[in-house]
Amino acid sequence: MQLTRQGKISYLKPQWVDRFPLWAGFSTRNGGISRPPFNSLNFGFNTDDAACNVERNRSTLCRAFDIAPQNLLTVQQAHGTDILAIDEPNDDLSHFLSLECDAVITNQPRIMLGILVADCFPVLFWHPGAGVIAAAHVGWRGAAGGLIGKVLEALAGLFRADGQGLYCAIGPGISAAHYEVDRTVKETFGPSGVGWEQIAWEKTFGRWRLDLGKCCRLQLEQGGVDPARIVYNPDFCTFAQRELFFSYRRDNGQTGRQIGFIMIK
Repeated sequence: MQLTRQGKISYLKPQWVDRFPLWAGFSTRNGGISRPPFNSLNFGFNTDDAACNVERNRSTLCRAFDIAPQNLLTVQQAHGTDILAIDEPNDDLSHFLSLECDAVITNQPRIMLGILVADCFPVLFWHPGAGVIAAAHVGWRGAAGGLIGKVLEALAGLFRADGQGLYCAIGPGISAAHYEVDRTVKETFGPSGVGWEQIAWEKTFGRWRLDLGKCCRLQLEQGGVDPARIVYNPDFCTFAQRELFFSYRRDNGQTGRQIGFIMIK
């Protein structure tokens, strides 16, 4: 992924994006107006940041990519596996804003799908043959529940977008070096489709380091996505790179939210 700029927005852009009629990427924390500890490009209304600051930051994003603010769609992420699919024109997206789900799929142009994160992983999907995009919010609950696999099933079942034709990008999240979990988390990963020993290692008795980014990549590959079409850079870590990213765990919850976004032009 390449760190680039669009207007005032500094973001990471997957290598395949410029080949297609898309805007897509993952924001950094830089380029907005929010004050510490939300400085500065905070997109999360579910923080203690002033709502007017978040609105202005969102307007800055929309202005950079030449869309109206009402065309930016973020939902109420619930750390689950529910999916919203939009397959027809919608002049008013406001009725989707209160829906609790953790992935959104659409084949409609000019709708920017946004996923808010501050340690969890944003995952973007694009199928040029079917002309459909998706964005998913993957924390440990979503990973354990197989959210990525369910998105792939929905893409194939609703839009005939098979895994082999997809391009995907996994945005920055917390690295295994800074993500320690307990047995409760370990025991939820049975249905994830990925072996625990592939994505975690025991640090001390009953405590593991969990590699959620690798889990996302493996789940995409198991769903039929060509590994060569998956963009993921494990060197990015929201916890470790304070100058680039917000981190819920590092900052004890008092922090902002990055956005992973994708839109058909």
